[in-house]
Amino acid sequence: MNLGSLERAIMDVLWGCKQPLLVRQVQDMLNRDEERNLAYTTVQTVAERLVRKGLLERAPARNAFRYTASRSRDEHVAGLMLAALEGSPDRAPVLSRFAEGVTPDDALRLLHELARRTGERVHVSGTGGLPSVLP
Repeated sequence: MNLGSLERAIMDVLWGCKQPLLVRQVQDMLNRDEERNLAYTTVQTVAERLVRKGLLERAPARNAFRYTASRSRDEHVAGLMLAALEGSPDRAPVLSRFAEGVTPDDALRLLHELARRTGERVHVSGTGGLPSVLP
């Protein structure tokens, strides 16, 4: 699901907060970094759109609502990656291109996570050595 720039900015604010926020609080945080201030109704409308998309949850707070992200940023990004993968009838070439495109550090992190998931170990020999998966 592609997000517009304001949707992404609102999500960034809420992903960065530990507690739910009122629209006014989100607006204040967004307007700190903007030359042109966003209107309250604009932020409220976009927050409601994000609720309908399932990205935000809201809870009543007197005459307003407090908003919070439905999922963490990590869960959201992983979901996007999995959705993109599901869109391909043949996943092998997609996975290969993905593996070619990530940094060596990220590739090693992914290899460690896959090995952990399967109960195997990853061993990297020496400086610049190639990793190997051990049973």
